[in-house]
Amino acid sequence: MPGKLRVTMIKSMIGRPEKHRKVLKSMGLTKMNRPKEYSDSANIRGKINVVSHLVKVEEI
Repeated sequence: MPGKLRVTMIKSMIGRPEKHRKVLKSMGLTKMNRPKEYSDSANIRGKINVVSHLVKVEEI
């Protein structure tokens, strides 16, 4: 059974490239310090790798 990931945006998307903004919005991360939970999948892991410098990831 795949695990769960809790992803929290810890840095603002102001001044970031448009690609990073689109990835964050597609993940539902629009405000800082509001965590979202996702099932652990390759799709989510790929998005996290793109914006790894803006988010904090915890395995649940």
